[in-house]
This record gives sequence, structure tokens and C-alpha cells, in this order.
Amino acid sequence: MAVVVVALVFATSAFAKTCPKLWKQIDEKLTTVQLPADQVAKVKELRDKGEKLHKEAKHADSEKALREALAMLGIK
Repeated sequence: MAVVVVALVFATSAFAKTCPKLWKQIDEKLTTVQLPADQVAKVKELRDKGEKLHKEAKHADSEKALREALAMLGIK
């Protein structure tokens, strides 16, 4: 039981540290990207959603939204 709890704590911690790095990548790429306005708006929407989910400690959902935004920007 204790092993499962420790594993969950470390997994959550890893997600928590990843989210801000991902939205920083998005912010940096948005300064130079050439996309139609509607796509830029969708990227910003996903980025903001990712930050909100991160603050709600929903790190897996946050990372999913942020990675979707990165994909729209051509970043894997």
C-alpha cells in the first residue's frame, strides 16, 4: 500500500513540474508563429485551459491540453 502511495506522489509531482515548462514553450512559440488568427486563438485557449487545470491539481488533464496546443504549433 505504501509503495502505491509513494508512486502516486512522485507521478503527480512529475506532472506538476512539467506543466509550467509546456506553457512556457507555448508562450515562446506564439511570439514567432505564423498561423491563422483562429488557430492562434485555439492555441491560447488550450494554453489557458492547461494552466487552469494545473492550478486545480489536474496535472494529467493539464498536460493533455498543453500538448494539444504544442502540436498545433508544430512542436512534438
